[in-house]
Amino acid sequence: MTDPEEGPFPVCRVGDDDGRTVLVLAHTGRDAAVAAARELVTLLRASGIAPVMLADEAEAIEGLEDVPVLDLDEVEGHELRGAEMVVVLGGDGTILRAAELVRHHPVPLLGVNLGHVGFLAESERDDLARTVARVAARDYTVEERMTLDVRVLRDGQVVTRSWAVNEASVEKAERERMIEVVTEVDGRPVSVFGCDGVVMASPTGSTAYAFSAGGPVVWPQVQALLMVPISAHALFAKPLVTSPDSVLAVEVQQRTAGGGVLWCDGRRTAQLPPRSRIEVTRGRHPLLLARLAEGPFTDRLVAKFRLPVTGWRGPDDGAAAGDGRG
Repeated sequence: MTDPEEGPFPVCRVGDDDGRTVLVLAHTGRDAAVAAARELVTLLRASGIAPVMLADEAEAIEGLEDVPVLDLDEVEGHELRGAEMVVVLGGDGTILRAAELVRHHPVPLLGVNLGHVGFLAESERDDLARTVARVAARDYTVEERMTLDVRVLRDGQVVTRSWAVNEASVEKAERERMIEVVTEVDGRPVSVFGCDGVVMASPTGSTAYAFSAGGPVVWPQVQALLMVPISAHALFAKPLVTSPDSVLAVEVQQRTAGGGVLWCDGRRTAQLPPRSRIEVTRGRHPLLLARLAEGPFTDRLVAKFRLPVTGWRGPDDGAAAGDGRG
């Protein structure tokens, strides 16, 4: 760990005392996130909760020089034991970055949306004070979300291991060419076709890249894996929803000039020369999300996508079935 005398920031070993500690992560490249981080630190302290930040983020925000910090390698080295949660200021991309940092820690993430859709976020910027009050009162629940474990094999040997919260996408490496693939579920081939790529997603990822590719929206409580072709040149290339215990696989065919590329959550990547095999299974480590809202996922879907629901009258338990109401 860093010696405190080497810089202006005290080093915090999370969980050293009996107090409550929250790790604050922010997208410091955005003015809105910087302002929100300052306010969040003040609110947490006023509520009796000790804020902790990553050293580089605290250094980038004027006025937070006295906040205890952790170096990035300390977080990745399992130094988060004792933290109650991680509050993330930003959009879904920032939350995915936070998930990458705390992947091996049983610590929930609470996202404060500063982006656009913010499907993974639990609250909005204007609700920051109320969010901290709920955290201080321990008035929240923790929800588990499926993740994905990803392997890349060549000639039967594993050459790359990765993981994802949303999706693992196999994509063409060259814009002017298609990628030729064989899709497979549970060791059995499904179809061969040329395409722009194939998305293999979790239920959480069903509202991300898989959604844009034409896949179904899957409620988070549903345990399943998705396989969604991207612009397939084929008569049968439909989205598939499989068992959560299935093994999804995509093989890049020998005739694919230029090969392909693997993207995990749009953050981690690997090159896929011809004859590469990509396998996706349920992840060993679920993502933990702190939840404040008690409403169903349907309400979140309608709110985040701003779906038109004008004219809805709702269920009427007193109405006779088949009474012809429109």
